[in-house]
Amino acid sequence: MDFYEYISPRPEEEHMRLEVVARIHRVIKDLWPNAEVQVFGSFSTGLYLPTSDIDLVVFGHWETLPLWTLEEALRKRKIADENSVKVLDKATVPIIKLTDLHTEVKVDISFNVQNGVKAAKLIKDFKQQFPVLPYLVLVLKQFLLQRELNEVFTGGIGSYSLFLMVVSFLQLHYREDACSSNPNLGVLLIEFFELYGRHFNYLKTGIRIKDGGSYLAKDEVQKGMLDGYRPSMLYIEDPLQPGNDVGRSSYGAMQVKEAFDYAYVVLSHAVSPIAKHYPNNKSESILGRIIRVTQEVAEYRDWISVEWGQRSNNEPVLNCNGKTLSLSSF
Repeated sequence: MDFYEYISPRPEEEHMRLEVVARIHRVIKDLWPNAEVQVFGSFSTGLYLPTSDIDLVVFGHWETLPLWTLEEALRKRKIADENSVKVLDKATVPIIKLTDLHTEVKVDISFNVQNGVKAAKLIKDFKQQFPVLPYLVLVLKQFLLQRELNEVFTGGIGSYSLFLMVVSFLQLHYREDACSSNPNLGVLLIEFFELYGRHFNYLKTGIRIKDGGSYLAKDEVQKGMLDGYRPSMLYIEDPLQPGNDVGRSSYGAMQVKEAFDYAYVVLSHAVSPIAKHYPNNKSESILGRIIRVTQEVAEYRDWISVEWGQRSNNEPVLNCNGKTLSLSSF
């Protein structure tokens, strides 16, 4: 629980990120006054780590997506670090990637994509159903991040896949305290690692969270797919888009499985009756055996506290119309 309290977003971090959003929001509104900007992803759900990206989507009417127009405006207005702005116009979902010049926060901007906003609502709904979700998700995100297993484009497990795996775990491995206000978080975490590190059959089984959750036989899933196609190693049915396999790009799923198994072994030993006889038992927290925060991240957070600590209490973030900006604005 101590680690969760430490890694959870702080008011000054939210304030700083809102300032980043406000700066980009002004540029977009100056270009297209009728465009609508929405925040989605981990910043909108509160499930972000100190170094997580901000995801923005712009809704408007264009014959072709104005990626390069916005890219040029962001450069001219000195919003982004010059070398950080990249337009990925050939990607499945074309985006602009940038690093904010003032804060080093990374931002991804897409156009007219509804899925992310819908996913954010789904996540908020499940957070209400399972109060333990934020704890498990943030701890697991940090666990994957430090092992470089958190990026889909390198075969890891992205935030949405991880979230759906946690929801499935809570749906199908019911414990009375999973829905209570005082759950045994350590036991739940160990059981998550045990399930996905030891027992889950990735070769034969898929994950579905719709209608209370169930497992899918991959043989049955394949019957509904086009000839020559088969379910991915980590098959997770998208609850918002039937037929979409959320885990299809996670080709490193077996590496993630091994990491989860390692965590299960380490944590199980740490809580066993003989653990008190281990060297360093008192000097190291149980979770500290599998999770670390780098000195660089700790210093970055200290810098944010110094720069934005007072501002988060006294100065509201204003949008381009002079109105106070908050996450509920989007």
